[in-house]
Amino acid sequence: MRLLFTLLLLLIGVSSFSQNELLAKNYAEKGEYEKAIAIYQKLVDQTPSRLDYTLSLVAMNQQLEQYEIAQTLLEQKLNTGGKLPQVTVELGHNYTLQGKDSIATIYYNEAIDYITENPRYTYTIGKAFEKFSLLDQTITLYEKAMTIDPDLDFSQQLARLYGEKGETEKMFSSFINLIENKPTTKSYALRQFSLYVTEDPNNEANILFRKILLKKLQNKPNILYNELLSWLFIQQNDYKKAFAQEKAIYKRSDEDITGIQNLAYITISNEAYDEARDIINFIIEIAPTPEMELAAHQYLMRIELETATPEDYNKLEEQYNTLLDKFGRGNSTYLIQIDFNHFLAFNQNKKELAVTNLKTLLEERLTAFQEARIKMELADILVVDEKFNRALIYYTQVQEKVKSDVLAQEARFKVARTSYFKGDFSWAQVQLDVLKKSSSQLIANDALQLSLMISDNSLEDSTQTALKKFAHADLLALQNKDAEAITQLEDIITNHKGESIEDEALLRQANLYKKTGDYLKAELNYKKLIELFNEDILADDAHFLLAKMYEFDLAQPEKAKELYEQIIFNYADSIFFTEARLRFRMLRGDLIE
Repeated sequence: MRLLFTLLLLLIGVSSFSQNELLAKNYAEKGEYEKAIAIYQKLVDQTPSRLDYTLSLVAMNQQLEQYEIAQTLLEQKLNTGGKLPQVTVELGHNYTLQGKDSIATIYYNEAIDYITENPRYTYTIGKAFEKFSLLDQTITLYEKAMTIDPDLDFSQQLARLYGEKGETEKMFSSFINLIENKPTTKSYALRQFSLYVTEDPNNEANILFRKILLKKLQNKPNILYNELLSWLFIQQNDYKKAFAQEKAIYKRSDEDITGIQNLAYITISNEAYDEARDIINFIIEIAPTPEMELAAHQYLMRIELETATPEDYNKLEEQYNTLLDKFGRGNSTYLIQIDFNHFLAFNQNKKELAVTNLKTLLEERLTAFQEARIKMELADILVVDEKFNRALIYYTQVQEKVKSDVLAQEARFKVARTSYFKGDFSWAQVQLDVLKKSSSQLIANDALQLSLMISDNSLEDSTQTALKKFAHADLLALQNKDAEAITQLEDIITNHKGESIEDEALLRQANLYKKTGDYLKAELNYKKLIELFNEDILADDAHFLLAKMYEFDLAQPEKAKELYEQIIFNYADSIFFTEARLRFRMLRGDLIE
């Protein structure tokens, strides 16, 4: 019982200390330094062994320019015995704050001298120096420590500090040397390089980095230098030069094509299709296995489809059939068969043929995941063909087949979306409420967006007339009937003016205008949204989408920059905030950190 009582008192005491510490920090954050000092003084008196309390008390006094009190506290701490080199650094900083740099230097040098006695003090002293951004002293400390004890290695810290100090060339060279000696540091080094390298090949850091690497290649060829050059060219979106480096790596690395494959994925994701074609065709030529060759062909066909016009579709269909004649139509080619039949249904309007092909594919020996993927595509085609009930059956089977996979959650979302297309909004909401907690952030966001669309536009119209029209417009867009979808949305904009669905219709219509290349009408819609609904939930969407259209489609970077800036200042909680800030800074020519 006595032990229990003692433990209870101890817990109460610890809780009291924690609360007081939090209260002191809160006062400090609000600039109420006198109140913070009163609490920290009590904490120091009660637990004089806690150095962090003393240093917090010192910092509060320094905020009030009570440097003599701060000095006394620090000197008292030094006189308690024991080695506290970080307190010596704090004393030096106290003199720096008073403009007494010569005295401060004496203390900084005294702190550095501690490592002569024990090099292990380097970590504590270095942390104290970096706390006050004392770059020169930190560099001197680390360099001296490595001289005294060769087992200590501060190469990574030194390379970073050279960059922070503005010695960019020394930073690049140090990190390159570091990677050569410790390949595991490459990822960290690249993150540091990205603080200085930009998309602009004429950026000073880009030029310097390239010169250093080319000089090293001339003196001593090393695959690492090719890898770093490839990385640099990728940052500059110069994929042809990156490809040249990757081919050099391939020839010198026992024909490892990993880097070339990664470059192909990057070019595709950045819609650099001409460069992607060249890279993938090279992969097809050198592919060591039929499976790798087939995968390359699949990506190549996706590029061809992405860049094709309807006049090209018959030729693409022939190319798909030629590939399947070569590689077969069994389970090993199920992925490219899914792509092909998606193309038949959505682009060639051959839905019945696509369904027949996929049902035949289901007769092969398949894994549960393969079967689920095929049934998902079948269901998608049936939705486009407005055979909703049959589609729902397949979506449900997918959920049962791969219960623990994200594909099951995607199928559940498509059940909700199909119910939405049917006009069964209540059942759609039931599914969406579950999916809003999905482990997939993308699915959760899509579910939340559709759920809000349904709920927001069901309140003021019990007949849900406008919502039904909107759902039909979404279905038409999915069917690639863009002109009909635009007309349906125009009906909503005209006949349901002032209703909550108006802004959604304007945004959807703007996106369809953009998709069809009618940038003038898209611009008008986005501007109308910004003008009439600037305080509503879609305002940031309109700003961001119009900005991207100005930047990437209309070559009007100044207009884009202005809109990105508006997002930064007016929509700080927008999901587009981070990208808008990045695009704004790049258009302004900033060094991106």
